[in-house]
Amino acid sequence: MFVFVCAGCDAELTAPLSQVALPVHAHQQYGNGLQLPVLMEPGTFAVEPEPWGPPWRRWEEIGPDEAAARGVHAPVHGLSDGAPGAIVIAPGDTRGVVLIPERRGGACCGLAAGDGPNTACAACGLPVASRIDDCSLWQAMWLAPDAVRRIPVEGTDAGPLSWAELMAKGKGVSPFEPITGWGSPSGASERWSWSPQWVAAAGSALAHLVAASEGRAVTVPDGLAARMFQRPLDALLPAGPARRAVLAGPGQAAVAADADILLVPSHPQTGELWDPAGSATPRHLVPLPFGVWFRLVFPEPQLPVPASRLMPDDVLRDDPPPPAVDDDFRFDRGAFHRTLARLPAVRSPWLREIFEHPTRHTHPGAF
Repeated sequence: MFVFVCAGCDAELTAPLSQVALPVHAHQQYGNGLQLPVLMEPGTFAVEPEPWGPPWRRWEEIGPDEAAARGVHAPVHGLSDGAPGAIVIAPGDTRGVVLIPERRGGACCGLAAGDGPNTACAACGLPVASRIDDCSLWQAMWLAPDAVRRIPVEGTDAGPLSWAELMAKGKGVSPFEPITGWGSPSGASERWSWSPQWVAAAGSALAHLVAASEGRAVTVPDGLAARMFQRPLDALLPAGPARRAVLAGPGQAAVAADADILLVPSHPQTGELWDPAGSATPRHLVPLPFGVWFRLVFPEPQLPVPASRLMPDDVLRDDPPPPAVDDDFRFDRGAFHRTLARLPAVRSPWLREIFEHPTRHTHPGAF
């Protein structure tokens, strides 16, 4: 575990934190005017390896050679020219910081990072972080990598959980959750919807699936996986003999025996992908956040159907009604675009066409 301190005066700026993998939805903008929760679990931090935040440079200023050196292989609107290694934490884990009121960052309903760090060290005044809580953005505190230092906390050197320990905990992410409009009283405008985490995970994984297809049709397992992927895969890829993608992971290696595309979990602490051992055939590994993968493999049981007769007087029924989400699943176009731009396969002409003109292949409602 680590505590982050101000690079200017060494004042402590955070509670003790342990490192986890950067969430796939870290840079997601979801919907319009919606209130998203806190990005990071309390007591954790993640590092963005790419440059993040202002100043920004347009693609015309960068060019393909410099972009490729940064791991971007297709044109994007712009790239950050900030320092790499920004640290993201939950806002509640900060200590000894104050807001810089004039730096709202062009936000609509809250704070954003368009003007650079909007939070300063209370002890010396050095701008150290960007607080984000604007509508349709995940609430987070992004520590500037050149304004903070991390100090190890003694006696907290526990390693990451094993795959077996993760499976035993059985912590999945529900595919549905209530979403509230910005500024509405709690529950006043809530409606059950597809989880923004699932939407972002699907966008990122779809980019890997399309690249792994090598231009052929792809099928995925029935159920939730089919609701997430089959419709856009059928639209983006040509009809014909299909490659088969299956869910594989801890305790699921046997199902992957005859498939060459595997939907596998990424470790929530290290970000490493689960990889089947001893496979003689090259496999395409498509990453999914562990919590999403776990719910795809082990769906939550349906709640009991309410009885037609009255409940006995001495029985208290406290189970919530099952969420009714009949909307078609729409993957996150931003996550799809961002991920595909960073896959070397996007340089091939057929995949570049999908990257540059995805809506020619899919109905706009798919996004």
